[in-house]
Amino acid sequence: MKKRLLVPARVRRVPQQFSWVDQRLVRDGHIRRCDAEALALYLFLVTVADAQGLSFYGDGAIARLLAFPPQRLQAARAALTHAGLIAYEAPLYQVLGLEPVSAPDPIPAAIPARSACAPGQLRAMREILHRAGVAP
Repeated sequence: MKKRLLVPARVRRVPQQFSWVDQRLVRDGHIRRCDAEALALYLFLVTVADAQGLSFYGDGAIARLLAFPPQRLQAARAALTHAGLIAYEAPLYQVLGLEPVSAPDPIPAAIPARSACAPGQLRAMREILHRAGVAP
C-alpha cells in the first residue's frame, strides 16, 4: 500500500513544547496494560508535559478537565504508576520514557495500584476517550 498525505496543508510537525505520544505506547504493548481512564490521564499528561515529561497540573484541575471524580483520578494515576508509565510525587507528575514491557518496574507506586488494565484489548483513541467521558 502506497502512503500519501490526505491533507498536505495540515502535515503535523514536532512542536517546540514537545507533546508527541511515543509510538512505543502501542508497539511495545504498554497500551494493553491500562484501562480507558488511565489512558485518558496519560494522554492529558503527555499533552501538557514539558520536554522532560514534567507537569505541575494539580489534581483539582486535572479532575475538572477530564471530568473525573477524585477517586477515578487516583485510580487512573495508580494504574499508570503501576504500569511504569508515570511517576508521581505531589504535585509533580513525570511522564516516563517507555521501557520494554518485560523490564522490571523500577518506579515505586506512590499510591497502592489496583489493576485497572484489560490485557489484550486495543481500542481507538476516540473510543478510549469516549469511555473515559472526555470525548463525545
